[in-house]
Amino acid sequence: MKYIAFHIDAFTDRVFYGNPAVVVYMESEVDSFLMQSMAKEFSLPETAFVYYSSKGIVLRWFTPEMEMDLCGHATLAAAHVMISELKLMRSCVQFITQSGTIVVEKRDNLYYMDLPVREAKSSTLPMNIKLSLNILPVEVLKARDYLLIYNSSKDIESINIDRSHFDKEDLGCGGVIVSAASQDYDFVSRFFTPKASILEDPVTGSAHCTLVPYWAKKTGKDKLIAKQISSRGGELFCELKSDSVTVAGAAVTYSKMELYL
Repeated sequence: MKYIAFHIDAFTDRVFYGNPAVVVYMESEVDSFLMQSMAKEFSLPETAFVYYSSKGIVLRWFTPEMEMDLCGHATLAAAHVMISELKLMRSCVQFITQSGTIVVEKRDNLYYMDLPVREAKSSTLPMNIKLSLNILPVEVLKARDYLLIYNSSKDIESINIDRSHFDKEDLGCGGVIVSAASQDYDFVSRFFTPKASILEDPVTGSAHCTLVPYWAKKTGKDKLIAKQISSRGGELFCELKSDSVTVAGAAVTYSKMELYL
């Protein structure tokens, strides 16, 4: 079989920045083992698979190790492929996912997607994560991911992870968000995943399901501009709604390829 795939950099308008994802377009579903094998072969933070079913357009996400229940940057990348590369949709696409129906709309040069709200509650920090941090947070919360709050963006930039402690905890689909207020943005963040082949995710759309409700309360603002300050970096334009979080960003195509399987 031959499939078309695209390498997309999401949450950026320049190649080599943002978060990279491969989007594989298929006419119909293939075996999950094959999808997982392709994701491992690409060895990027996420590989997205888009195919048609009787219910509509299905979107699934895989890291090199496992299938995920939600991935923001690969959703944005998949919408970019469907709307701007394959031109199968004019300006809006609706995906059926494990986290429900996700609608992505392109307006001007940004893709807007509505993601579920995952509000974090006060929590305690597992000892292995605490020992892995060179700087301790001032507040600890948890939704799907742990959310660690710090005093400054300088703290976020300076965080180093000791994997000998960090990788002792298996958080499943979850990870660890570190975040602080910023002078240049409403907030900044970074995202780390224990036991993953890629420790730090460059730009994590799904983390903003938790970050946006938290910072909306802190700032009193429903619309927020965020920056994930990984080495690649990425900007996210966010809005807290009554039952969802809108996350928007740009996307750029790095390459198009054919897969022979």
